[in-house]
Amino acid sequence: MASVINASTNGLVTTGDNTGLLNIQVSGTNALTVAADKTVSFVGGGVTKNIQETATITATAATGTVNVDCLTSVVWYYTSDASGNWTFNFRGNSGTTLDSVMSTGQSLTVAFLVQLGATGYYATAITIDGTANTPVWQGGTAPSSGSPSNLDAYVYTIIKTSSATFKVLAQRISYS
Repeated sequence: MASVINASTNGLVTTGDNTGLLNIQVSGTNALTVAADKTVSFVGGGVTKNIQETATITATAATGTVNVDCLTSVVWYYTSDASGNWTFNFRGNSGTTLDSVMSTGQSLTVAFLVQLGATGYYATAITIDGTANTPVWQGGTAPSSGSPSNLDAYVYTIIKTSSATFKVLAQRISYS
């Protein structure tokens, strides 16, 4: 039998019943924070408003292998001009694989924004947990250069199809 939880503090109201479901209502300027290793599901067609994600903004130049730690952020912005072509390595973080973070049938979308100078450097490949993956590109062709003096955005939707197996949908968008 599940526990019944009743609490009300600073605009946060939780109620539970013997089904094991927990109803959380947040009001006012309060926020609900969920740990990165926890899951929130909306039962019965729940509506979510005003979701905000953390963007990692860093004065780093893309080059070589760029580790994208998905437990840290799924929006990355490298503000310094890329200094060479690069490979993305998607992972949970330095000690956690993306494979261990995701379950089969789950997806994750990552946006990576990179500033380019006079040379059109670009992402030449991706890996997931260090293993090569060939994405399917919007329009059918992978980019063969970047857009000089622009901001290029790479968007990858990673779908876990089985253990350590991922289907990746990719696109590159240039902003000037």
